[in-house]
Amino acid sequence: MALLAYLKSLFILQLLMGFVFVVSGLIINFIQLCTCILWPINRQLYRRINCRLSYSLWSQLVMLLEWWSGTECTLYTDQATVDKFGKEHVIIILNHNFEIDFLCGWTMCERYGILGSSKVLAKHELLKVPLIGWTWYFLEIVFCKRKWEEDRNTVFKGLDRLKDYPEYMWFLLYCEGTRFTEKKHQISMQVAESKGLPKLKYHLLPRTKGFTTTLQCLKGTVTAVYDVTLNFKDNQTPTLLGIVNGKKYKADMSVRRFSVEDIPDDEQECANWLHKLYQEKDALQEMYNKEGKFPGPTIIPPRRPWTLLNFLFWATLLLSPLINFACGVAVSGSPLLIIGFILFLIVASIAIRRLIGVTEVKKTGSSYGNQEAKKQN
Repeated sequence: MALLAYLKSLFILQLLMGFVFVVSGLIINFIQLCTCILWPINRQLYRRINCRLSYSLWSQLVMLLEWWSGTECTLYTDQATVDKFGKEHVIIILNHNFEIDFLCGWTMCERYGILGSSKVLAKHELLKVPLIGWTWYFLEIVFCKRKWEEDRNTVFKGLDRLKDYPEYMWFLLYCEGTRFTEKKHQISMQVAESKGLPKLKYHLLPRTKGFTTTLQCLKGTVTAVYDVTLNFKDNQTPTLLGIVNGKKYKADMSVRRFSVEDIPDDEQECANWLHKLYQEKDALQEMYNKEGKFPGPTIIPPRRPWTLLNFLFWATLLLSPLINFACGVAVSGSPLLIIGFILFLIVASIAIRRLIGVTEVKKTGSSYGNQEAKKQN
């Protein structure tokens, strides 16, 4: 085990895995670009193809979580709820406290067969991120600038287009709008006090506009809202860099299903429903911190081999020519070739590190608080 942990920490292996992810992503993005000719001819075929292409990319990240780091994911929910997973269109509400919360969500999507068709209401800045933003663009992800006056038409149009999506989708919403930090929490609670709303201990005050708009636009398509509350055993603070280094975490997720029919149609009542939900999420987190677990029965869905097989396919396809080229450079003895190859490795390592930086708490999130005290949707 010590040897395996040492191998996982080797920079060269991490660099090779990053190479596979980046190059396969560029290939996938190019194929996605080519599929655009199908859009005016057969939109549903375009969507089905892009679901599988995006799966091929996202599953490499899920592979890191499931197989490389061996992170365990336990669900706290009932069997009746689990039986509906992957068999209906739903909205997911997930707390935004951790760097890898999206990966934990994705691993559940993968285990229930809907990773490729998962959706998210994403901040517009991510559209410019290579591979991630580009793949999401072809997946019809809805991007917003978090300024309702500018987002209104874009969000309504994007959500309306998803009404006839051919594959079951889980539409993820981070209703808090940004990742939790102590500074943001302090400002958010000032807003809660000014609005006469109950204060939250473990969450930011939810921004209701995104939820009420998404529910309004997708009503008739989505049949339920899944409230997912995530935490980690032993007060772990997981990071994507930790996952890359092979560190194992233990994730617990409380999942509650609410039928759309039981959620108020009126926008203000719907907003009140969301605020009440977050008070319940806060109580769940309080219980977890005291008892080390969420209430209810536990279910551990088994990991599937497809993420590992997918990565091995891309690794075999891409690493063989790279290794052959590296050997050729070494044998050639040409200083120019050797220096060029070393520069390539340096640039590649910097690029991969910057991609990892997209998830880091200290480097992400909105300028929460600059305008938040003035207006909170």
